[in-house]
Amino acid sequence: MKKKKIWKKIALGLIAVLLIIDIMLGFFFYDLAIERNVKDFLTGNSDLEVSAETMEVLLDGDWRDWSAEQDFQQWEMESYDGLDLKGYYLEAEVPTNKTVVFAHGYLGRADDMSLFGEYYYEELGYNMFTADLRGHGQSEGDYIGFGWHDRLDYMDWIDKILNELGPDTEIVMHGVSMGAATVLMASGEELPKNVKAIVADSAYTGVEELFSYQLERMFHLPEFPIISTTGIVSNMKAGYTLKEASALKQVRKSVIPVLYIHGNKDTFVPTAMAEELYENTKSDAELVIFEEASHGESFVKDREKYINNLSAFLNKYIP
Repeated sequence: MKKKKIWKKIALGLIAVLLIIDIMLGFFFYDLAIERNVKDFLTGNSDLEVSAETMEVLLDGDWRDWSAEQDFQQWEMESYDGLDLKGYYLEAEVPTNKTVVFAHGYLGRADDMSLFGEYYYEELGYNMFTADLRGHGQSEGDYIGFGWHDRLDYMDWIDKILNELGPDTEIVMHGVSMGAATVLMASGEELPKNVKAIVADSAYTGVEELFSYQLERMFHLPEFPIISTTGIVSNMKAGYTLKEASALKQVRKSVIPVLYIHGNKDTFVPTAMAEELYENTKSDAELVIFEEASHGESFVKDREKYINNLSAFLNKYIP
């Protein structure tokens, strides 16, 4: 009898220790990935490596000079939960009712999207709007929304754009990585009919799936129970769970045409996620895979192919 009690105490002690470790890991991974802070863990990540040519374009390309020379208007908006958000609008040189709305990636900022914006503005003649997502750039927020709360922010930005530019405005939403997930998550909501098309470059299916993939790949840790615990911590501190933040669920409700773009060498957000999103999209959808392109690299890797597919897609839905 005494031995049974001893073993029971040992078992309960081990469970308590494991529970404490799990809770600690939940807080650790929240702070690591979701809390607004410096993300040193991404430094040297081989999954984010791009070619030397691509790195040169991203860091020192002419598009950065172009962006700095433009007279962007700074817009401000209060989010549904009281954050001061910043957006930047550039009116086309020739009056038009067409506007591109950009969403940048994880740890990025609004002007990163000038990499694409220069083409929309100079070649297609679009108005351009780009924003700092909550927890990024000049926008307030002490956590990263991974697209979930950002989808609501973008719905409000679209309302502001329509109020400023008029009811005949036609909008294409274009996002990269986390920004791509943001516009896909927004697509499952009741967006105004002014939103004609969505471009999702290097999107993930959902935050839980992305975290599970990275947890195993980067830290060699099991999904259960760490992901569930991190989701609980995220809900406590940021107001959303990892599971609910799903682009996959949202595109199953979407009525807006989507162009998916992904590199076949993307190991940060695996190409299979884009394929799954494409297969589950309710609306008209196209999927273009770029050979030898890693995460978010497609536009620089094969600009001509990117532009040709983008232009054909836009001409179909925003003639």
